[in-house]
Amino acid sequence: MSQKNETTILVLSILITAGLIAGGFWWFSKKSGVDLNAINSGSSKTPQAVSQQPSGNTFTSIQDVPTGLFNYGGSTSWAPIRLVVDPAIQAARSEFRLRYVEPSNASPGSSTGIQSLIDGQLAFAQSSRPILDQELSRAQQRGFTLKQIPVAIDGLAIAVNPNLNIPGITIDQLKSIYTGKVNNWSQVGGPNIPIKLYSRRITDGGTVELFVQDILGGEAFSPNVEFISTTTQALQKLAGSSGGIYYASAPEVVPQCSIKPLALGRTQGQYIAPYQETFVLPSECPGKRNKLNIEAFQSGKYPITRNLFVVVKQNNQTEQQAGVAYANLLLTEQGQELISQAGFVKIR
Repeated sequence: MSQKNETTILVLSILITAGLIAGGFWWFSKKSGVDLNAINSGSSKTPQAVSQQPSGNTFTSIQDVPTGLFNYGGSTSWAPIRLVVDPAIQAARSEFRLRYVEPSNASPGSSTGIQSLIDGQLAFAQSSRPILDQELSRAQQRGFTLKQIPVAIDGLAIAVNPNLNIPGITIDQLKSIYTGKVNNWSQVGGPNIPIKLYSRRITDGGTVELFVQDILGGEAFSPNVEFISTTTQALQKLAGSSGGIYYASAPEVVPQCSIKPLALGRTQGQYIAPYQETFVLPSECPGKRNKLNIEAFQSGKYPITRNLFVVVKQNNQTEQQAGVAYANLLLTEQGQELISQAGFVKIR
């Protein structure tokens, strides 16, 4: 064979081999989903196999979650949610570290949380009542605005001694009790027992502020009110007080064994219980517990409902990103399910 023919055959062999290699890479790319253009262009992007994208209902699907440690604070009514939801967020999004901070010189609550947010001590706040006009004004004076993002539905429940025989009371009667116009249960259809009033102080949080604003219409508490520090303390007192009455976030009241949640109505005789029927007697508790009347809270049939809010600082900084991310995490399907497990009502 001549040298010319040998050269021709060698060239053809090289071309055929190159074609087979190129074809093999093409087939591999189709089968594996690897982006050969990214490899050949020198891109630093890591080639990945084609996979199904997150459906948007889990913590891992949320975008724009900042990295770092973020202090937050606020409402004590949020405590059951913090206990259930925050560890799940930390497990799924380890880059987004959360730390609940109590004020050093005041009681924790919605007001102190929002004030600390305005003062730059927190990245975002949790509130059990809407932002007040004066809080919006203080924020604007600092050069930013505040935004409230509703993430759950809550309500106030009225707790009484479990032996108190009364079918329920109206909102007007509740106001008369706490302003001192009514001081015996017999005046509202109950037994002849003096009423013993318990409440936290108005400076203690959004629950008391909401009660004073929406139930008392801004009127002052009766001078006979005994102010206590915590809901736990109040429920302990109710258990030993035949005529005692107290109010708090419904998930804190409804499942308790030592008290009875009282049905409420807008009109006499039309009472809605904050718990699901049939009522679980204290003697059956804790083996069985009363559960929140979710349908009545979602529909608004129950007379005292409210939203729980994440309060975000609108300053185009990392704090805003953290607050929005936290709210978005709670609004996922996973977040809403955990809120439900914490005893509150889903908002979506």
